Amino acid sequence: PDKFASKEFHLFVDKNAQKGIRSIDIRTRIDKTSPWSEKTFDIRIGTETFDSKGTLELKEVISNPEAFMPGDRGTVTVTLSNTATTPTVTIDGKDYDTNARIQAAVLRPLSEGVVVLEAPYGEMGLLGPGDSIKLTFNVMVSEDVSEGTHNLELAIEGNSFDYNSRKNIPLEVDSSNVRVIPSKPLRLVNGEATLEFDVANTHPNGYDSVSIRPEAEGVKFYPAEYFIGPMDADELFTIEFDAVADPSSENIGGTSEPINLSLSASYGNGINKHENLVSNLRIQQVEENQGSSSGLIVVVILLVALTAAGVLIYRKRQRENK
Repeated sequence: PDKFASKEFHLFVDKNAQKGIRSIDIRTRIDKTSPWSEKTFDIRIGTETFDSKGTLELKEVISNPEAFMPGDRGTVTVTLSNTATTPTVTIDGKDYDTNARIQAAVLRPLSEGVVVLEAPYGEMGLLGPGDSIKLTFNVMVSEDVSEGTHNLELAIEGNSFDYNSRKNIPLEVDSSNVRVIPSKPLRLVNGEATLEFDVANTHPNGYDSVSIRPEAEGVKFYPAEYFIGPMDADELFTIEFDAVADPSSENIGGTSEPINLSLSASYGNGINKHENLVSNLRIQQVEENQGSSSGLIVVVILLVALTAAGVLIYRKRQRENK
């Protein structure tokens, strides 16, 4: 009784061991016939491990733009939340705080053509129960990136190894853009016309600063550029241009050859400026004889006048006879 024995053990930790709290079991017995007794001790691996029991949850992911186009730059913002609802929790008779620490957070692309430009976050502090934090990463996609959903991995280093996590972050790439379609025949009658077009946003998200600019040799357009402004996904606008031919141009007058028309659509997808060209359109030139039309109008007016005069004379004679 009142005597003890000590035994020293040397432990070695692998250099690639994950940081966190681990347990080690020590078994002892007095002699070979005695039963084993066991006691568990906690050991800390790494210099930054904590006993906090708060758990981080990925609450929201926002991409700006919502759908990237090839060559675009943008941001991916993630919201992390501490799911704890009480300041402390009791486990095996011991009280622990429920704070959640973010020791590091990094976003990594898992497919080719996607690059994360932002450096990893480090030492973001702690989140109390129910608190949340937003982390924003700058992302770029290459010009030759494939369309579809690309995956990124959000790796979070929490209180300790047991609270580290990896989350999948989707990123959409879509090359659909603004389409410009004639809604009426493209005809230049006696050097003048009103041309009408439907402008449709076929991209999954909205565009900013949408404008359409027409161009044709020997033709002036009013307005020179039609500014639409923001367009939601699948939204359709109908716009009109007044077209006036330049008589001095070689393409105008004396020929029935169609005039080549091109339309340039400019728009913004997030912070990115884009432009696409519609160049396979033709304006038909039509000459109408305005003189014959004027003569016909004069004849019609004269006939109406004569008819009215005849009616007045007839009525006058009727009165005289009475």
